[in-house]
Amino acid sequence: MAGEAALALDPELPNLAPEVIAAYRAAGPETVAEIVGGELSLMGRPKPRHALATTALTSELGGPFGGRTDGPGGWVFLVEPELWLGARPDVVVPDLAGWRRERVTDGFLDPARGGITLAPDWVCEVLSPSTARFDRTRKRPVYLREGVRHLWFVDPAEQSVAVFRASPEGWILVAEHFGDETVNAEPFDAVGLDLRTLWSV
Repeated sequence: MAGEAALALDPELPNLAPEVIAAYRAAGPETVAEIVGGELSLMGRPKPRHALATTALTSELGGPFGGRTDGPGGWVFLVEPELWLGARPDVVVPDLAGWRRERVTDGFLDPARGGITLAPDWVCEVLSPSTARFDRTRKRPVYLREGVRHLWFVDPAEQSVAVFRASPEGWILVAEHFGDETVNAEPFDAVGLDLRTLWSV
């Protein structure tokens, strides 16, 4: 019996229930599959307003901080990276994540397991009615536990950006920005971010 149980374990995800792993692996490309606390969550692909905010933010930050234009540089950004964080692990897919370049190793883009195991320095979740609660209550503690230093919640419906910084006591709300402001939001406060680009074409 013990031998049969051992054979049933997934070699990449041995600490998760087989039915959870099977449903996770069966999720199609139109679905974002995540596992937090051993429980599977399936979400549909982002709607256009959600996608616009993610795309615009990638462009606004990727130029000056990713090294594609004049700016401070020093960051690597990925859209919807699959992160495997912790020993179990938790499998999460933030809308956008950034790593300080000095922390990125040669094998970063080719992880030995299914997902990236190096926790980002910054994570952005673009909220929608179907994902907001999960992002705020289930994924946020995972990011804190794994040492993510900054977390943004971007809400296209409210046209808002909430900026959090990690501390020993938990997440600290540093600032909230709204509408058509041009803001200097940490950890990217060296360059102004025009929020209008996140809400309109």
